[in-house]
Amino acid sequence: MREDASTKHEQIMQYIADLEVGQQISVRRIAKELHVSEGTAYRAIKDAENQGLVHTRPRIGTVRVGKQHRYRIDQLTFRDVVMIVDGEVLGGQAGLDTPLHKFVIGAMELDDMMKYIDAGSLLIVGNREGAHRLALEQGSGVLVTGGFHASDDIRELADASQLPVITSGYDTFTVASMINRAIYDRLIKKKIILVEDLIHDKEAPFTVKAQQTVGDWIKYVDSTGNSRFPVTDEWNRVIGMVTPKDILDADPSQTLDRLMTRNPLTVGVQTSIASAAHMMVWEGIEVLPVVDGNRKLRGIISRQDVLKAMQYSQRQPQIGETFEDLMWSTFEEIRDEAGHVSFRGSITPQMTGDLGVVSEGVLATLMTKAAFQVIKSERKGDLVLDNASTYFIRPLQLDTSVEIIPNVLEISRKFAKVDVEMFHERVLICKALLTAQVLEQR
Repeated sequence: MREDASTKHEQIMQYIADLEVGQQISVRRIAKELHVSEGTAYRAIKDAENQGLVHTRPRIGTVRVGKQHRYRIDQLTFRDVVMIVDGEVLGGQAGLDTPLHKFVIGAMELDDMMKYIDAGSLLIVGNREGAHRLALEQGSGVLVTGGFHASDDIRELADASQLPVITSGYDTFTVASMINRAIYDRLIKKKIILVEDLIHDKEAPFTVKAQQTVGDWIKYVDSTGNSRFPVTDEWNRVIGMVTPKDILDADPSQTLDRLMTRNPLTVGVQTSIASAAHMMVWEGIEVLPVVDGNRKLRGIISRQDVLKAMQYSQRQPQIGETFEDLMWSTFEEIRDEAGHVSFRGSITPQMTGDLGVVSEGVLATLMTKAAFQVIKSERKGDLVLDNASTYFIRPLQLDTSVEIIPNVLEISRKFAKVDVEMFHERVLICKALLTAQVLEQR
């Protein structure tokens, strides 16, 4: 029964993948055409939405969309704009997936406006029909603010040009702020690399079957250069993992099902590489199988893959700042003549809690950042926080200057322990004892 349900799920997923972009689908329609229950159809549509194959739009329903790759995550499309500004498409539906290059505020005369509008732009303007027409003729989309609509002629021109005309109830300033915020958030997401990005262009991973022998495994090691293989069943689902530790002193004729590690740790395509790195360090493993919702193998990632991706993300320019980055940006590193490191900075309004004093979570974050900074100055590699014992001794007021003094108690190739103290005018505010694991490339 379970295999039959899995097969129906795959049939529905393939049916959705074969649909043309823009075509509407529904639970009832899929259930009727493929002769499955509505529950099975609903689960498959949700899975397709998680994979980016379909998207549910207000007042329209679920629609097949083209899957967008995350390496373009900092670039918006007209469809994204519609969602951001709670807009309604008046015309030019066929161009919704066109990427945008820039935004133009239409607060100028038409002659001046022509200097800024070109193909791939989005003109943000009120109910100015002349500006609407000019933008479409120049290859630009139009976002009409203030809840105004476009004339029938403009809608027909938009359909013919395949350039969307969108209306939003918000004013121009609010719309521009909302779009700017969305771009900023996407820049932050650009830094968050997912497992999906690591396996995007990789070849299908080499696998073994449970009934193959140790002798077969040895041949695969010689031919591929790898020593760790996922074990899959006839439906390509991961059921085990085989490593040199499992094969040690085994007879070449022995089958792998008796030696493999059953139900191995796996990750999904939407898992962040930071989570994957933590799992690898914590469990002491070198490779992780990547699976979909049905535990079918999508790829494998290694410790080297994760490390390279983390190093790449840290070198990326134009990354939006997270709250953690903003808090730490007010601190500077101080080194005395003996080489001891401390960090000095001030408390900003964003760091305070409900009572007007600094939030305990902020203090813990600042001490963790200071500890990581001093560890990285002595030991290269990415860090995973293992444990933190924090003691808050006195409340800290707004606009005060503080000094954070980290003291490395112990550091090795894989492990570090740091004592951190925070002072205000030589008065101890809080302290922490942190331990971290160093993620190094093998």
